Amino acid sequence: MSNAYCNALQGWLVLDKPLGLSSTQALSKVRWILQAQKAGHGGTLDPLATGILPIAFGETTKAISYVMQAKKIYQFTIGWGELRSSDDGEGEVIQTHPYRPSEEEIRAILPRFIGRIEQVPPAFSALKVDGRRAYDLARQGADVEMKPRAVDIHALKLCPDSKTFEVVCGKGTYVRALARDLAFALGTVGYVQTLRRVQVGPFNFAHAVTLDDVINRPSHEIVALLHPLEQALSGLTTFSVEAEQALYIHQGKKVHLSSKQMNDFHSTYPKVANNGAREVALLHKETGQMVAMVMLHPSGEVRVIRGFNVGP
Repeated sequence: MSNAYCNALQGWLVLDKPLGLSSTQALSKVRWILQAQKAGHGGTLDPLATGILPIAFGETTKAISYVMQAKKIYQFTIGWGELRSSDDGEGEVIQTHPYRPSEEEIRAILPRFIGRIEQVPPAFSALKVDGRRAYDLARQGADVEMKPRAVDIHALKLCPDSKTFEVVCGKGTYVRALARDLAFALGTVGYVQTLRRVQVGPFNFAHAVTLDDVINRPSHEIVALLHPLEQALSGLTTFSVEAEQALYIHQGKKVHLSSKQMNDFHSTYPKVANNGAREVALLHKETGQMVAMVMLHPSGEVRVIRGFNVGP
C-alpha cells in the first residue's frame, strides 16, 4: 500500500480486541499493518477485557472525544469470594469470603446500582494521583487513595444464564469497581472474572473485525470495511450546508446560515428552536460528508468547534 494512499486513510475500523493486548498495543498492530500515518482509539480496554474498540484514522481522530462520551455496553462475570488488588483476575488475592449470594439476592440488589452513582475507581487504573498514573503507584506498592466520583449507570441486569451481567453505562464507569461494589453490597467480595465490551455508541459486533482478519486479509479489503466519520456522530443534531458554505468553513471564513436554512433547521428540530446556541454537526449537502462540529446560534451565526478536512 503506497504512502500516498495510507496518508489518505480516513474512517473508523471497529476492532474486536482480543484477550491479552492493551488497547494501545492493538492500535499499534493495526496501524502498522495498514501503514496508517495518523490513528487513535475511542476508549481504553484493559488487557483482560475483550470486545469493541473503535479505531479512528486520519481526520476521524478529531471525533474520538465524541465516541468516548457515548454510552457503552459491557457484559461481565464476577468471581465471587475473592477480593483482588486490581479488581480483576490480574491482581493478587487480598481477601476471601465464603458467602455466595443467591440469584434472587443478586437480582434484588441491582436497582440500587442504576442511575447516577458514586464509585471509587480501582487503584490499578490510568487515572492520575499527584501527577502520576495510579497503576504505576500501585505496582510500586504505594497506598493509593482513589477519590469517589459520580458515574451514570443507565441499565444493569443479570442475563438469562444467571451468571453474566450486562451494564449500559456512561463515560468514566469502571466495571471492575461495579463488580467489586456489587459483591460488597451482597455481603461478600468479588472481582471481574471476564469482561467484554459489546457496544460503543453506534458501533457493535455487526461492524467489527478481528485482529486475525486485519493480519491475514489483504489491506485493501480491511480498508473497504472502514466506516465513515459521520457514523460515530449519528446521535448528534445534524444539518446540511451548501457546497460554498462548506468551502468557506474549510477556509476558516465566517459563515451565517440564511433565514431559510434556520427555518428548515427549526422545522427539523422544533424542540431546540428556542434553546439558544446548540452544538450541531454540519454535513456537506451534496456528499453527506462531515464538514465541522459547530455552535449554531439562533441568529444563524456558525462558530466552528472542530473542522474536518474530509470533504470536497
